[in-house]
Amino acid sequence: MLKKILPIVFLLIGSGVGVGAGMALRPVPEVVEEEMPDAEKAAKAEVQEEPHGPDNPAPEMDYVKLNNQFVVPIVKDRVVVALVVLALSLEVPLGSKEAVFRREPKLRDSFLQVLFDHANIGGFDGAFTEANNLGVLRNALREVGQKEMGVEVIKDVLILEIARQDY
Repeated sequence: MLKKILPIVFLLIGSGVGVGAGMALRPVPEVVEEEMPDAEKAAKAEVQEEPHGPDNPAPEMDYVKLNNQFVVPIVKDRVVVALVVLALSLEVPLGSKEAVFRREPKLRDSFLQVLFDHANIGGFDGAFTEANNLGVLRNALREVGQKEMGVEVIKDVLILEIARQDY
């Protein structure tokens, strides 16, 4: 009797799991544009910027990798307890690479000051690679870069590598 019931039970459990997985993993239905009123379409277009992709190409950008890594000491009680090493790259409009390289010493100085300040407030302690922590650092670097070079030149600062070596 058990030999006849067990396959049926497994069949029902397997079917239930399959239906549940299918429902959980099905794609989200697309919203048809004609169903939304024109005012709602305009508000949605203002609030949400379309991501760059095949239908919406990114404006022509260039990436400038700064020549040397940044080394930031972590100091506790007047003793260096760790070093953080970062490699940065800048997102700039096409044709702006040379202007960045001409001002690189000034940019490096400003970036180092931001990195030292970030280290002094504990920004490289704990889970320093969390998205929020890196976002704060990236925003501060972008602001100082735009102050030095202009908003039209520095579009973003990219953190290519980051590592912490404790002693």
